[in-house]
Amino acid sequence: MKKVRKSLFSATPSVLAIVAGLAAGVIILLISNPARAWEGLLTILRGGWNNDMKGVGQVLYYATPIILTGLSVGFAFKTGMFNIGAAGQLMVGGFVSIYVAVTWTFLPGALHWIVPLVMGMLAGMAWGMLVGIFKAFLNVHEVITSIMLNYIAMYGVNFLVKNSHLYDMLRNQTVNVPAGSMLPKAGLDQIFLIMKGNFRDVSSVNAGIFIAVGVAVVIYILLEKTIFGFELRAVGHNRHASRYAGISEKKAIITSMAIAGALSGIAGATMYLAPASGMHMHVEEVLAAQGFNGIAVALLGLSNPIGIIFTGLFVAHITVGGSYLQSLRYMKEIIDVIIGLIIYFSAFSLLMRDVLRNIRKKQKHAEPEVQGKEEQPV
Repeated sequence: MKKVRKSLFSATPSVLAIVAGLAAGVIILLISNPARAWEGLLTILRGGWNNDMKGVGQVLYYATPIILTGLSVGFAFKTGMFNIGAAGQLMVGGFVSIYVAVTWTFLPGALHWIVPLVMGMLAGMAWGMLVGIFKAFLNVHEVITSIMLNYIAMYGVNFLVKNSHLYDMLRNQTVNVPAGSMLPKAGLDQIFLIMKGNFRDVSSVNAGIFIAVGVAVVIYILLEKTIFGFELRAVGHNRHASRYAGISEKKAIITSMAIAGALSGIAGATMYLAPASGMHMHVEEVLAAQGFNGIAVALLGLSNPIGIIFTGLFVAHITVGGSYLQSLRYMKEIIDVIIGLIIYFSAFSLLMRDVLRNIRKKQKHAEPEVQGKEEQPV
């Protein structure tokens, strides 16, 4: 019972942030187009259901990479690091997975998509490890390093794509990934589709969502149920005490960022190996939005791997809902503003929760002292 109450108390800031963000969103909708504000709010709340089962499938498709980048950011948070470099790690992982999928055509059967997925994960791991190495050996703050590596990744990937056989010059993007290298549908294409006579309108949803949920469960077990996870969290809580206890601080930092980078690398692979998604790497000076959305998902999920699954689904749900706002003569960017407001309120509510917790602790410590003074004989 205590655990349930504690979980509900922990989730309260996120719920309040969502309610406050949506309330602020209504105000924005009223200012933009008062006549259709209520309709606009319902469209956002319906999310994927605006387009029946296909829309629900799209929610699962969009949720896959942001759950994984949310896990990347959340895992780093749990171990005392701030991984703002998820976007760069995603792009590096995505590029390597595309390269392997297009180039290594000799791979048989299921290995044709498994190997690119694993290689994308390893590429993201290597990119994240760089942040950990700079932090562990040179004491360079991870925020500075990861921001710089984001842009190095973006420009580096652009250069490599443009100067390789992966480049489609007419569309300024990567070529199509071979059908055999795409993630399997796992039967989801039969569930999340719209039948209009003989026409089948299929969603982009695929086995990636199972991968994301499975990885979240593994990360939860790793952090909460293993000695290895305990050591990583211990270093995040108190580096000096951990060193005194015999835990290698440098090893923990590098390992933490390597795992965080690997999670973002998987996110990139699932994005670009998805069938029927039309996802390609474009040669443009724009960082992958899914990397930064992962920060939002991690914040709302309080860095809890299981919570991140639900917050990832929620953010994907309202994002898909927001894509239908244009039919009501709203700008599509409104949903980005609403998500930003939810994150702002989330950060503020977490701050207030910590303030109230500190006040309660001080009151508890003060009570015994007062009682002791009253009991002393005059």
